[in-house]
Amino acid sequence: MSSPAPASAAGNRWPPQVKFIVGNEACERYSFYGMKGILAGYITGEVVRGGLGLTKDTATLWIHLFIMANYFMPLLGAYVSDRLWGRYKTILWISLFYCAGHGVLALSDLAQSVSARSWMLGAGLGLIAFGAGGIKPCVSAFMGDQFREGESRLYQKAYAAFYFSINFGSFFSFLTIPFIAKKYGYAWAFGIPGVLMAVATFIFWLGRHRYVMVPPARETRTAGFFPVFFAALTNRQPGRAFWDGARSRFSAEEVSAAQSVLPVLSIFALIPPFWAMFDQHSSTWILQAKDMVAFQVTETYSIGGEEMQSLNPALVMILVPLLTGVLYPLCGRFVTPLRRIGLGMFIAGASYVAVAWLQQRLVAGEKISVLWQALPYLILTTAEVLVSTTGLEFAYTQASKSMKSTIMSFWLLTVAAGNGLVALITQFGGGHGASDSSVTPGRFLLYAGMTFAVSAVFVFVAKFYRYRDNPTPAATPA
Repeated sequence: MSSPAPASAAGNRWPPQVKFIVGNEACERYSFYGMKGILAGYITGEVVRGGLGLTKDTATLWIHLFIMANYFMPLLGAYVSDRLWGRYKTILWISLFYCAGHGVLALSDLAQSVSARSWMLGAGLGLIAFGAGGIKPCVSAFMGDQFREGESRLYQKAYAAFYFSINFGSFFSFLTIPFIAKKYGYAWAFGIPGVLMAVATFIFWLGRHRYVMVPPARETRTAGFFPVFFAALTNRQPGRAFWDGARSRFSAEEVSAAQSVLPVLSIFALIPPFWAMFDQHSSTWILQAKDMVAFQVTETYSIGGEEMQSLNPALVMILVPLLTGVLYPLCGRFVTPLRRIGLGMFIAGASYVAVAWLQQRLVAGEKISVLWQALPYLILTTAEVLVSTTGLEFAYTQASKSMKSTIMSFWLLTVAAGNGLVALITQFGGGHGASDSSVTPGRFLLYAGMTFAVSAVFVFVAKFYRYRDNPTPAATPA
């Protein structure tokens, strides 16, 4: 049964149970990014130092296939959540597979051969992809469930805080886990994120008596998107609207819920190139930094490509409150969600122009500090806040009540598609046999040009979108 969310004082405070969800997210993201942040170094590292000794292109391919799987699994998580278990049970039980995956990675360092370590790496990443991906559409939607009807104006700030917790956890993971890997080995570096994932699951369980539990469609007997869509598709009649074909089998509310999905998907279809660029800060940007000069902080601690990843969440923690608390209110209704996303995509393309410039300097034989990567990190992180934070808000507010996890899973599927695009370009991108073709000026400029082109199309398509159940009037342009 669903229970009403507690009233928030003066309409300005979030329900108290939100703190358990935010705390869970911070610890879970520490575990995920701590593990992901050392993958490039582990895969390409020297065998005598605990690495696998493989090529840069192999590392790029593996990392982006893993991220693609991680963001494809939300389809399963959303189905189980919306149709069978509900969000709370889905998050709790699938988190156990997540913990098991970290355990397999920690043990993989004990294997005697590179082949055995590779197999265990694949098994561990598979379990983590199933766990992290399975809960991903549920956690953000579950937080939205804790708010009452009429509190949609709080969503923007709530999702900003949610995203802040993600980056709070990842910031410290990037600073600590690479150091642990270098000093104590990969068994500890993979094991500690597993401990944090167990802590995340425990924090989430602590709030079990306070959460608002929205029943799954199995209990409410509400049809999902695909039954309604296929009924409309197979019963089309000349001269009648597309969705009329489903009205004889499904209620007006069910048809309306399904109708809310397709317009959102028309927007989501243009997002993958952004993720193709963004997630390379965990692969090609780290591999680029291997040829840069590390910044020595102390006698025992230095900042290399892996540690530079911490700049992304640090900047997010600065930019999120700056944009959501200062800039967006100043701009008012002009800064609609789709305008933010479109601007962010153009800015993301500019970051790869900067990365290509740095790579060209390295190819020319210059010795440059890894701190130069701060420039593309600043540009890309600004784009991330505009696109990703806004995307979470947009996905939740534009979905009908029964479709929220499904819409969230489609948003996350854009990440899978973007990483699949990187894997395809890396595998078939015309490297002519070169083992490091994924880290070249030309490849970086290819991603920049592709994103500029798609961004222009996005701006055009967004102009025709009309917001659903949003404080912004329906006629407001994107």
